[in-house]
Amino acid sequence: MCGIAGFCNLHGNYTEHEGYFNTLLYDMAQSIKHRGPDDQGIYLNEHIGLAHRRLSIIDLLSGGQPMIKYHNEAKYVIVYNGECYNMEELRNDLIHKGYTFTTTSDTEILLVGYIAYGPDFVTRVNGIFAYAIWDEQKEELYLFRDGCGVKPLFYAIVDDTIVFGSELKALFSSKLVTAKLNKDGLNQIFSIGPAKTYGHGVFEGINEILPGQYLKYAQNGKEEHMFFSLVSKPHTDSYKDTIEKTRYLVRDAIRRQMVSDVPICTFLSGGIDSSIVTAVCAHKLKEEGKQLTTFSFDFINNDKYFKSNSFQPSRDRPYVDLCVNHMGTKHYYLECKNSILANYLYDAVDARDLPCMVDVESSLLYFCREVSKSYKVTLTGECADEIFGGYPWFHDPKVFKTHHFPWSSDMEARKIVLNDEFIDCLGMDEYALATYEKSVNETPRLDGESKEEARRREISYLNIKWFMQTLLDRMDRTSSFSGLEARVPLADTKLLEYVWNVPWEMKCNHGLVKSLLREAGRDFVPEEVLFRKKSPYPKTYDPTFEQQISKRLLDEIALPDAPINDFIDKNKLYKFIESPKDYGKPWYGQLMAGPQMIAYLLQINYWLKKYKIEVHL
Repeated sequence: MCGIAGFCNLHGNYTEHEGYFNTLLYDMAQSIKHRGPDDQGIYLNEHIGLAHRRLSIIDLLSGGQPMIKYHNEAKYVIVYNGECYNMEELRNDLIHKGYTFTTTSDTEILLVGYIAYGPDFVTRVNGIFAYAIWDEQKEELYLFRDGCGVKPLFYAIVDDTIVFGSELKALFSSKLVTAKLNKDGLNQIFSIGPAKTYGHGVFEGINEILPGQYLKYAQNGKEEHMFFSLVSKPHTDSYKDTIEKTRYLVRDAIRRQMVSDVPICTFLSGGIDSSIVTAVCAHKLKEEGKQLTTFSFDFINNDKYFKSNSFQPSRDRPYVDLCVNHMGTKHYYLECKNSILANYLYDAVDARDLPCMVDVESSLLYFCREVSKSYKVTLTGECADEIFGGYPWFHDPKVFKTHHFPWSSDMEARKIVLNDEFIDCLGMDEYALATYEKSVNETPRLDGESKEEARRREISYLNIKWFMQTLLDRMDRTSSFSGLEARVPLADTKLLEYVWNVPWEMKCNHGLVKSLLREAGRDFVPEEVLFRKKSPYPKTYDPTFEQQISKRLLDEIALPDAPINDFIDKNKLYKFIESPKDYGKPWYGQLMAGPQMIAYLLQINYWLKKYKIEVHL
């Protein structure tokens, strides 16, 4: 986990004002210092400026960046954020072709790979990454992002200059990009948030490199190339072979992602996904005579206030205990207070640069900070539900007949405190429907598929392109803001490619949710955990949290210059705050219900003030 940033203009000369542009690079690097607290490097030449912040995980002594290589008198420079999990195979291939290495870092492998094969070398890389390569002889800049979009990379083109960075704040630190919000951006926040359209930077003029895409910036402008995308094709393996292939891919992805020159840990919720990841890690470390450390999360007073509902049927603690005893891990139970949860709502915005998943995100940020006091690398079970069909909306007949994002179909809940004029101006329903239909129409089709199976494929595509990306962003920003590298081995392109084409009757055999993953996880985890009914990431059920954030929001809107006042109807808000909240009826995902709407408005108000955003309707 690191941070990268930079700018490129092929028609000017940065060295003529070297001090000024070095300062800009320094400021951009400092803005993302949390992503790499161990080291910093900058590079400035005539047309290019590159900055890097490093969290040392691989090759602790000689893996510094920006990294420069010369080949046949040509010069190449790279800044890189991520991990390459097939680095030994790639290194051996390049050595066989006659190339030499001066470090043991995967950074050098990516740069030498570009020298040997050009930008298409990225198709050979198994990993999570966002990196930039400057080819000085050709005067070409390349920006790459991994196939699942685990690592972020934003950019903006201002006149003849491209500015890029791991986070939005890096672009703003360049002084070339300002925080502006138009009608489209407001719709991103109010109509579909905390999700955002893939490739969309929310702020006016800012874009995001798509998962599986690289961008070339040269004299003739930018060119975009997709090197990874889902392809629909017939699945020919038997059910038994499908289970075995899935088991191999899952285990292989987890073991590869354990590569590290520093100790690793895992997040263990007691659910099937994190339990499989933990079991594989624990077994491998045990072979090496080591014990895995695990962490689980909960909230103070949830033992008193928790109420089972259709989205969250049970608490995690009993299942965590089963896993710890079965796997022999050294386990820590972390809990979060409501006051911390409320305070971290603002830190979560600072981390994401956007309003986000409120207490679901602020709590994870707090937990990541606690874990980072002892560890630099953790593995998590994120993304299994999107890939294997674990969410309730995969199984709800209503979703098949309704043209909405399945995790965010209640638009009225989003409008409940907004003023009518603002609602009419945004056209919220029309905007959400248009973004939904655009993605549905992109779904890779398979000839001969039944109407029902085709609809399931649409729902799967929506989850992978939207909901999974939101959770990956949450995991990256909360961990990176804490100086922790969180790896998500189940977001593996080989696994994703394979399971994408597995028919639903195999993914959900005999109606059992995620039966394919459960069968693939046999021998890894206890039966009670393996066949546990899904329960999502925990949230607080203590009513004092709602009371705290309600008071904070009321205090904010009492201020005449509170930016949120431009969008809300105060009378509607007073009525909403005074009314009983339905904790089991979310307006986004499985956890964001009535109290989370209050917290979301609080975050929006803070965000508009903190980033001094210019709003243009």
